[in-house]
Amino acid sequence: MDLFAPVQSFADIVTYQWLGIAADSYLAQAVNYFVYDTIKIGILFILINYLMAIIRYYFPIERVRDILTKRRWYGLEYLLAALLGVITPFCSCSSIPLFIGFISAGIPLGVTFTFLISSPLVNESSLYLFPAIFGWKISLLYNLVGIGISILGGMLIQKLKMEKYIQPEFLKFKSKKQVEGKYKNEKIPFADLVRLWSKEAMDITKKVFPYVVLGVGLGALIHGFIPESLITKYLSIRSWYTIPVATLLGVPLYANSVSIIPVIEALVGKGIPMGTALAFMTATVTLSLPEALILKKLMKWPLLITFFGITILGIMLIGYLFNIVG
Repeated sequence: MDLFAPVQSFADIVTYQWLGIAADSYLAQAVNYFVYDTIKIGILFILINYLMAIIRYYFPIERVRDILTKRRWYGLEYLLAALLGVITPFCSCSSIPLFIGFISAGIPLGVTFTFLISSPLVNESSLYLFPAIFGWKISLLYNLVGIGISILGGMLIQKLKMEKYIQPEFLKFKSKKQVEGKYKNEKIPFADLVRLWSKEAMDITKKVFPYVVLGVGLGALIHGFIPESLITKYLSIRSWYTIPVATLLGVPLYANSVSIIPVIEALVGKGIPMGTALAFMTATVTLSLPEALILKKLMKWPLLITFFGITILGIMLIGYLFNIVG
């Protein structure tokens, strides 16, 4: 069941009835995409930011930070973050609200980036759709490699100690202990808590959502007006440099895995190597210019460039690996 089916129906009404745009035009694809994704991500932003405001309030931050930083987990915390990314059905932009929640709750930076990489890279599509299209061998290998890249990427970012490059306003939150201190021994009125949670959720939403609209708008233009034939032309070249080309072609685009997998199936059917097609798909769903615009609001350039650089190298590794075994 698609929870956002009513949003898609509304986007169709706006595009084809209210604006009267021809259904088979590039403009219709761009407008429909923009209306749908802006509303969908907006809903997710508000709901997740509100939920994370409540979690932050009750979150035993000192205890969790001590557990994650003072005990030896031998990488298990990164595996858990990667698996959380697997079961959350988010695209690269939709996973950002939860990423903000993890950052503001004090979860180590590397663990949060493991989730940010894993969430769009390894998801319900790679678990359920891949086997039917590409077979179990390719599906299992893709998921294992994707989880591995997410974990290694998060560990490397943690090793580089880049916490100073997170914008400080996204590290501020009020815990239960801080709020209770203002009320001394009195019971905190529930209405006050609701106002506190609402204020925190809307503060983050107002700071970030304009960048969401800008990013989705850019993604819509790319989605609607870049023809598939142009992509096919460059991906069909069989050479060592095709993997970097496929990755760099995919990075500016923006799509979720469900919408891009039929395109990948078509590309493979036209003779494009499996690894090349997967590099293009992985770059499209994991990285995007819209995501970069949103993340730039949350972090400074050194961290953003490091995140994109590590992820791009991981995607290229996937491409070369699957061109060998595919």
